[in-house]
Amino acid sequence: MDESRAKAIEAVEAIFERYHLIAASKNLNGFDKHFMDTAKIVDASAEGTVDFDFLIDERYTNLNGVMHGGAAGVIFDMCTTTALGPLARRGYWDFLGGVTRTLNISYLRAIPVGTTIRIRGEVMQVGRTMAMIRGTMKSLDGKTIYCTAEHHKVAIPTQGWHLKYKIPWDDLWDEEGKAKL
Repeated sequence: MDESRAKAIEAVEAIFERYHLIAASKNLNGFDKHFMDTAKIVDASAEGTVDFDFLIDERYTNLNGVMHGGAAGVIFDMCTTTALGPLARRGYWDFLGGVTRTLNISYLRAIPVGTTIRIRGEVMQVGRTMAMIRGTMKSLDGKTIYCTAEHHKVAIPTQGWHLKYKIPWDDLWDEEGKAKL
C-alpha cells in the first residue's frame, strides 16, 4: 500500500477512534454506533474517497427481509461523512465533518438481509463551508448497484467537548491547522 493511501485510511480511522471514545463516555448504543462498530474500512484516498464493507443484518431490515430505506440514510450519512477525513485538518472539516444539509437517496434494488455490501463515499466538492459527497452501495463484485446518495454538508465547528477526547491524529496539526512536519 502506498503512503498516500495509508495516510488516508489513518485519517478515516481517526474519525472512528474519536467516535468510539465519545460513544463509550456517554454509554451510547444508537443505531449509528453499530455501523461504526462493524463497518470494515477497505480503502481510502487522499482525494476524499473511502470504501467500506458492511453486512446488512436483520437490525437494518424491514418486514420484507430487505434493508429498510431509513437504514440506508443512516449508513450513507456516516460513511459519506468519513470521506472528508483525508481532506480534514484541525478547524477544517475535522471529526464528523459538520451537519447534513440534504441527503438524497435513490433506491435501485433491494438489499436482502445477510448481504455484505461495498459502500463508497466520494467527495465531489469541498469548500470552507459546504461539501457535496456522493455515495454508492454495491455488491462486493461491483455488478449490482443497490442505491446511490448525494450528501450535502455544512461545516460547523467541532464541539469543544468532542475535542477533549484526544487521538493520535490531533498531534499531526498545530493550533492553526497546519501540518506539523
